Amino acid sequence: MRVVVIGATGHIGGYLVPRLVRAGHDVVALSRGTRQPYRVDPAWGAVRQVAVDRDAADADGSFGHLVADLAPDAVVDLVCFTPESAALLVDALRGRCGQLLHCGTVWVHGHLTEVPVAESAPRRPFGDYGIGKAAIERLLLAETAAGGLACTVLHAGHISGPGWWVVNPAGNLDPAVWRDLATGRPVLLPDTGLTTLHHVHADDVASAFVGALDRRSAAAGESFHVVSPAALTMRGFAESAAGWFGREAVLRFAPWSEFADAVGPEHAAASWDHVAHSPSVSVAKAAALLGWTPRHTSLQATFEAVRWQLDAGRLDIGTARMADPGL
Repeated sequence: MRVVVIGATGHIGGYLVPRLVRAGHDVVALSRGTRQPYRVDPAWGAVRQVAVDRDAADADGSFGHLVADLAPDAVVDLVCFTPESAALLVDALRGRCGQLLHCGTVWVHGHLTEVPVAESAPRRPFGDYGIGKAAIERLLLAETAAGGLACTVLHAGHISGPGWWVVNPAGNLDPAVWRDLATGRPVLLPDTGLTTLHHVHADDVASAFVGALDRRSAAAGESFHVVSPAALTMRGFAESAAGWFGREAVLRFAPWSEFADAVGPEHAAASWDHVAHSPSVSVAKAAALLGWTPRHTSLQATFEAVRWQLDAGRLDIGTARMADPGL
């Protein structure tokens, strides 16, 4: 079938598009056209690529019609962040497309009560990102419930993989945390270091989208968590990551205000989002309805990402060496 992937050259699309091609689908890749895919793969040679500025096309009302005119059997939307943008796409696809799959976020849950949290848990999102994604989820599932377009939402965790910086044990993207763990320098963590982080490898997210396409009837009108088998505590993550370099982690702990002052406003803002959400979510529903299970643990996904940064010369750890821990 013809599958249109919106945001095709990003983290998830770099794995999803080749998977779809190899599964025999006719793939049309939409992106801004400003960069190459994160991953080089010969499968891209079989893909029709369309460059479009979604924000501009949404503003003039043309984006949804552009997608619908590609005559898709299914659309995978990896880069929708407002309910207004989602509504424009749904209106254009209704009656012209069989399935819309949306990439959400586990942050739609906001503050958690029971963990690992299930998809059925109440939504209490906070922050623009979580609130926007929760509103999109409501819109899409209501569309399906009303007998309209068949929609599915896949809520991803902290997307990890080779080619970009991933969330570190301090809950931010500061490369110095990896350097300090590798070289035995102290690493500061907020509070007691027991905040949880829930990563997922980008390829596991891609495989979940393929699973939802393959099991359309089971996926329609449903949301699914797409994360690794288990979350990590900041402290445990740091201790494990130091072990990749043959070291014991040297950890320091500080109350939030002291931590924020030490790491600076940019990294503190990122860490606060992760501390406040402290995600730990279940993948049981995706296993039961989609037959999907993640191939990577959180440690495997993050190890692969850090290994790539090191091999690419983007992480300086001096004379330290990174060994394969046999994860």
